[in-house]
Amino acid sequence: MAATQVVRPAPASGTRVAHIVSKHRGSGMSIVIRDVREHELDSVLALNNAAGSAILPLDAARMRRFHAEAEYFRVAERDGAMAGFLVGFGSDARHDSDNFRWFRERHASFFYIDRIVVASRRRGGGVGRAFYADVQSYAELRYPQLACEVFLEQDSDPALLFHGSFGFREIGQHVMQVDGEGASTRRAAMLMKELCSYPWVRDTYGKQLPHEAWVPMPRVDAGAGQHRATGT
Repeated sequence: MAATQVVRPAPASGTRVAHIVSKHRGSGMSIVIRDVREHELDSVLALNNAAGSAILPLDAARMRRFHAEAEYFRVAERDGAMAGFLVGFGSDARHDSDNFRWFRERHASFFYIDRIVVASRRRGGGVGRAFYADVQSYAELRYPQLACEVFLEQDSDPALLFHGSFGFREIGQHVMQVDGEGASTRRAAMLMKELCSYPWVRDTYGKQLPHEAWVPMPRVDAGAGQHRATGT
């Protein structure tokens, strides 16, 4: 499958929209990736909690906290319907994930993929790869590394292979507490990827990136937790 990302100028609302145009088995397929809208949070929550054991469940309060604080929170659309979502945080975020803390204790600067969920009917259609291309294009302008985890269970090989094909490597393993009391735990492979474009961007622009339509902007100020306008 060959995929090309085309980022068109942002609409007046301020929402950046990435159009991922892919060809799959000879047919045209368009995936649109854009910032989540507040009225979609219930649908995102349902998608998350239907994803199975590979994704930790959420409640409505935590989903709204993601919406308020996540630096990157985008959904994918295909044929006008929601096909998935991805949530990410910079290393300076006030994020209370156990796995996020594991990375922060060992690395000064990184962008953390908290979760990616693709609707079951859309799996294998390029949505996951489109998300990873989009989140990398965001992160590599600001962070030297991209981080995530994969839970190590009997069906984890597809996820490990997917991440390995994107250049992630395992830097350790972490046993996280699921219930907060240690009675239930899960082991995860902790993965990182070097973002080779970052040193040049840092040395050339510092934190003053050009204001261009194709340059992705954070949804919130990671330090202050304040929303940027996203057209909601």
